[in-house]
Amino acid sequence: EVQLVVSGGGLVQAEESLRLSCAVSGFTFDDNTIGWFRQAPGKEREGVACISGSGDRKYYGESVKGRFTISRDNAKNTVYLQMNNLKPEDTAVYYCSSQHLYGGPVYWGQGTQVTVSS
Repeated sequence: EVQLVVSGGGLVQAEESLRLSCAVSGFTFDDNTIGWFRQAPGKEREGVACISGSGDRKYYGESVKGRFTISRDNAKNTVYLQMNNLKPEDTAVYYCSSQHLYGGPVYWGQGTQVTVSS
């Protein structure tokens, strides 16, 4: 059974940092691209960052470039999202997802709330 367990959300003030974790089980971890998405109330889900199975390719959404860093530890089957210099507009529910590098179903973890106060 594929499972993605997200942790690390919370309430912080603007300019502070948080680190989200996505612990994965049920498939060959380094064969999968892992992504972080977020959804704010009344808005569509937005891609935040993703990382290839080997970790050598990373993508960031424009709104988080230079502030967020995605990384993975294949020995721990975990992907991290380090979020620095948080802004109120980063407030959203954050989700991680996985997909095999050759395509196929997309699996989702449960969301975690990130709230940034001004």
